[in-house]
Amino acid sequence: MIGREDEMTLLNEKYASEKSEFIALYGRRRVGKTYLVREAFKDKITFQLTGIANATLHDQLLNFHLALQDQYPTLNVKPTNWIEAFQQLKKSIERTNKTRKIIFIDELPWFDSPNSKFINALEHFWNSWASARKDIMLIVCGSAASWMINKLINNKGGLHNRVTLRLKIEPFTLKECKSFLQSKKIHLDNYQIIQLYMALGGVPFYWDEVQKGLSATQNINHICFSRNGLLVTEFSNIFKSLFSKAEKHELIVTELAKKSKGFTRNEIILATKISDGGGLTTLLNELEESGFIRKYIPFNKKSRESLYQLSDFYTLFYLNFIKEYQTTDSDFWIKTIDSPKYRSWSGYAYEQVCLYHLTTIKKALGISGIETNTSSWRSKIGVNGAQIDLVIDRRDQVINLCEMKFSINEFEIDKKYDAELRNKLGTFKTETKTRKSVFMTMVTTFGLQQNQYSGNVQNDLKMDILFE
Repeated sequence: MIGREDEMTLLNEKYASEKSEFIALYGRRRVGKTYLVREAFKDKITFQLTGIANATLHDQLLNFHLALQDQYPTLNVKPTNWIEAFQQLKKSIERTNKTRKIIFIDELPWFDSPNSKFINALEHFWNSWASARKDIMLIVCGSAASWMINKLINNKGGLHNRVTLRLKIEPFTLKECKSFLQSKKIHLDNYQIIQLYMALGGVPFYWDEVQKGLSATQNINHICFSRNGLLVTEFSNIFKSLFSKAEKHELIVTELAKKSKGFTRNEIILATKISDGGGLTTLLNELEESGFIRKYIPFNKKSRESLYQLSDFYTLFYLNFIKEYQTTDSDFWIKTIDSPKYRSWSGYAYEQVCLYHLTTIKKALGISGIETNTSSWRSKIGVNGAQIDLVIDRRDQVINLCEMKFSINEFEIDKKYDAELRNKLGTFKTETKTRKSVFMTMVTTFGLQQNQYSGNVQNDLKMDILFE
């Protein structure tokens, strides 16, 4: 088992509980929710059921019936509705001798088909029977994070406050991806792993496709551009599996991919032609909860000035390269890595890698225990004004202005870039009127090349700190 130590600890604590527990796990598709539950409990699961995507009520009930028959072969009556189905489950569970009875329902949102009244039946099952006992452990999973949160965790009806543990299963960190590869006897250096991470993100299922003996470039070429590559068609599958009407979700992320600093809400409306209101709010919340976008407030701005930024690595990579791939050239990606488009994408993707590993950056700066606020900053002076993609505002009266640069060698600060950095520093101090000390911080792949300008940087962090 790679990573997931905290999640395993929480699940084991709930297993040892002396009361019934209702546990909800959610997270994006392929992130390893099902694997986590099966590894945590293995042969301890009493009943297991997995929903079928886009299935009718009839098919879902048949699916339930067959799953229950596998456990209890004498059960021959197929339920006609979910109340009957959960009643059969109740009677079957009561016949088992296990001390702790684990019921695992995977892809829960798929059962909630129109007019199925599935949620009503689940609510009745938990409130009228399971919660009154002390030996039930009901575990439900779902990739549709917005459904899990709105319909289950934040339910306003009979399931209100019934979930006793909610676990959002996050993608792997760089350190976990490295451990995963090592468990497969694949040994790549940190630079190669970061290249893979910028294309695949931290989704374990994608990393399982990485082949021994191939470089990061060769693996990306194989996984994303070969005829049978796993990620060639994954994009549409992701959105269709998560959202009932995915066209608008796809439209939003497609537009966000065009501007690295992100869009305001009004800019999203103009770009997508999606009308303002509750519908747009729901779309943005769903994308954020599912891990595709991030919402952040620029330095010294108010919440209404928030920006939305595409943060899912595979989605960004797909929209930049795979979507437009129209060649049979088997070495397409290998030939692309010297192009301006590659340099633009890799710079932005590396910034996102750093933002995702903000905790390790703070640790490397020695400020893990200091209260901080993180944001970005843009000068008020037009579109070409100074900008900082990561501002760490610290309680100890220091602000770190972080520049993140992806390069194949030590990064050189030349005369022109030194002037740019000094302009950023000066403009930031002038416009924000901060009284705090301001440290220029560089997070690069191989560190800074030492020269007459490198000494102006207070913190020189290498990519290795992202793996700690």
